[in-house]
This record gives sequence, structure tokens and C-alpha cells, in this order.
Amino acid sequence: MSQSGVEVNEELTDLPVVGLAAERSGGDAAALRGEVAGLLRRWRLAGRFEPRCDAWLLGYDLSFSALIAEQGWIGMAWSPAYGGGGRSYRERLIVTEELLRAGAPAAAHWIADRQIGPSIFAYGSDRLKAEILPAIARAEARFCLGMSEPDAGSDLASVRTRAERVPSGWRLHGQKVWSSHAHRSNFGYVLARTSGSPGEHRGLTEFVLDMDQPGVDVRPIEDLRGERHFCEIFFDGAFVPDGRVLGEVGSGWPQVVAQLAFERGGTERILSTYPLLASLVRLVHDGTIDDHHQQVGRLVALLAALRKLAWDYATKLDAGEGNVATAATLKYLGTRFEVDVVETARRVAGQFLLESVDEQFAKMWRSALLASPGFSIRGGTSQVLAVLIARESRGRL
Repeated sequence: MSQSGVEVNEELTDLPVVGLAAERSGGDAAALRGEVAGLLRRWRLAGRFEPRCDAWLLGYDLSFSALIAEQGWIGMAWSPAYGGGGRSYRERLIVTEELLRAGAPAAAHWIADRQIGPSIFAYGSDRLKAEILPAIARAEARFCLGMSEPDAGSDLASVRTRAERVPSGWRLHGQKVWSSHAHRSNFGYVLARTSGSPGEHRGLTEFVLDMDQPGVDVRPIEDLRGERHFCEIFFDGAFVPDGRVLGEVGSGWPQVVAQLAFERGGTERILSTYPLLASLVRLVHDGTIDDHHQQVGRLVALLAALRKLAWDYATKLDAGEGNVATAATLKYLGTRFEVDVVETARRVAGQFLLESVDEQFAKMWRSALLASPGFSIRGGTSQVLAVLIARESRGRL
């Protein structure tokens, strides 16, 4: 037991999850966590992957996602009739927490599993569900997001990409940006305008697009690390058949709002920097870095509170009560927490980082630092999230 009261051992990812009520008493939840954590530890020690921060976004490994699919850990909360596991969102939360704690390369299936699958399950036709959901669960349908545009980031009502009605379907014209892994995806989710003018909530429609076709031009964008996971997508008449419309034509706005709650309410909003935090705790605990137990202990306490919020959100989903404001709150606070992890590591271990005494720790910190400017933007800017939270709070006052 360290001076901060956190039990630690030498394993990088063994900073313990602070016990939730459902797991402190043992049972199925604790058993599932042990199963997932044990398998990931064995894979890591065998050299199957190297832990990294932001692994859900940057760690793209199709063969790893296929292994996760074989365990039944993709599409866990969907009906078995569509390839899902018929399990709870709380069970899915346990699996995603362990993937993030391990810094495992889950990017190839993350977006499809996190939000596209639930959206298709909620709004898609039976045919679309049968076509797409089992493929997601097998890690074969890989999705990118076509939401943001150069003039429409978090303000999705300003979307200008248009869908033109043609026989048996639609033709897309326009541009999307910040579409992670679009160059590696075989499907794209596209929010486009089928009527109305930019700035209006009405007239937006969601589409499922085959990416490998004429009229789709994907151009990767290099980030600060020299990696190329962000992309621009240009549509010049790309075709979407009628059967690939998600929900009702013109009903895209309420549907995308619900979808964004899945994006914002996940533990990747609080655990993207977990490998760095675990490494920092280890260095303070073993005395490599002295006299900073209180600062690091504060981060662990904050993480415990945020995990409780994520658990509460998953509980709401299991009860059919998905809440936009709860998801926005988790993302808003999670953004601040993850930046705090990076800054605390700099303050506590600044000279240590410069001297690169522990290259693994320094590598973790550099990666997290370069990712941190995007924390407050991806999934919706902090300003937009604050508005959503305020609107919900006003309704309760």
C-alpha cells in the first residue's frame, strides 16, 4: 500500500479500478473484469501489443479487433438475433474499461461498436440491422464518421453536404473532415442535408455509405505526431441506396443527438490517458519520484468519481433511459481530467521527463501531450457540452 492509499504492484496496468458497488461484492461483474484483464495481460506480456495512450483512437489493429470479436466483446449489448451478445451496457463498460486500462489497440472496431451499431439497432430497418450489425460484431464492418465539416464542427446544424434524390437512392455531394480512419474503413456514417438550409435542424438525414466506390475521395491529414488517422472525405456523387438510409428521411437531427450521447458517455473520455496515470502512480509509489503522493492521489480520487458517473450512465442505458446531459457531463469533466493527468505528470516529473530516465514513461507522456489539444474538441467542444448541461439543469431548477 502506498502513502497515497492506492495499492500498486509492478505491472503497468495494475493501478486498480476503484471498486464500484456492483463489483466489491464479487459476482458476475468482477468475474468478467478478471477474465478480460487476465487475457489482455497475457497478450501484452506475449508482445501482442504495446500499451499506449489514446489507444482507442490511435491503436488500429484489425487482427486484434478480430480477437476481441472472437471473445464476444463487440456488440455486447445488442440482440443475439443481430449478432450481438445480449448482455448489458454495464458489462460492455467493464470490457471497454479494461481495453483502455491496458492501452490496447481497439481503434479498428471502436467507432462501429460504440455508436454506429446502437444507432442502427435503434433506427435501422430490419434489413439494415441484419446486414450490418453481425458484420460489426465480427469486426468486419469498420466505420468512419462523416459528421464534421470545415464550416460545421460541433455545430452540426450547419452541415452543407447534400444528398440528392435519384432513382433507387441518393447521391452525396460535399466534404467531411476529422473522419478518423476513413482511409481504412469499408463503411461510412454520413450526416447530410436532404432539405432545408444550413443552420436548420430539420432536413438532415443519416446514411450508411459504402466507402469503396467512385465518388468517394479520402485524403489523410498528418497530425502533430506524424500519424495519419484523421482524414478529409470528398463526395462527388457517391451513391447510397434507399435501404442504407438510417431511420426516416429528414429525421437526422434527433437521431444524431442520441448517437452523440453514446460517443460522449464512454470511458474513453476519462481513460485515454490511463496508461500514463498508471505509470505515474508506479513511479511515485516506488520512490523514483518523491513527495507527490497528494497530487497523484487527487487524480486517482477524481478518476473514481468519474468512473461512478460512467457506471451510472451505463445503468441508465440498461434501463432504456439514455440521457444526453449525463453523457455531456462525463465528457466535459473527463476532458478536464485527462488534461490534468498530462499537466500533473509534467509538474511532478518535469526534470525526470527531460532526462528520460524512464523512456517508457517519457514516451507515454509525449504521446498524451500531443493528443491533449484534441481532448476538448473531439466528440463536441467543451462550450457545446456546457450548453447541453445548462439546458438540462435549467429544466430541473
